Amino acid sequence: MSDAIRMTYEVPADDFTRAGEASSNVKSKLKKMGVDPEIIRKVAIAMYEGEINMVIHASGGTIEVIVSPEEILMILKDQGPGIENIDLAMQAGYSTAPDNIRNLGFGAGMGLPNMKKYSDELKIESVLGVGTTVTMKVKMI
Repeated sequence: MSDAIRMTYEVPADDFTRAGEASSNVKSKLKKMGVDPEIIRKVAIAMYEGEINMVIHASGGTIEVIVSPEEILMILKDQGPGIENIDLAMQAGYSTAPDNIRNLGFGAGMGLPNMKKYSDELKIESVLGVGTTVTMKVKMI
């Protein structure tokens, strides 16, 4: 991974006006690098869903994106409450988002399922009261 390009983003807490800035920035940079549009689409969707989850559930966090010739790795870390039941959270439509978030059009329970759908690998590590780390890979080949 010596040819890797690293990008780091801070995701602000409770700021829906800025949610999506990081994924949009990565999408733009990948286009300039000449990455296949289908790969860019997968990365942008998976990362956007993760960003929104960080804003809704975790008071923000950080995203590190590592682009290598083989893959695009996205590591999303937060210090939120953690995910109590990952299997349940992975079910389409399951959401712990409060009503005020749902009234904004978010929190439909598709974040984690979409992250899985649009990444080639998804790993979720979560400790209650400590935070969650989500690692996603999209292969370039």
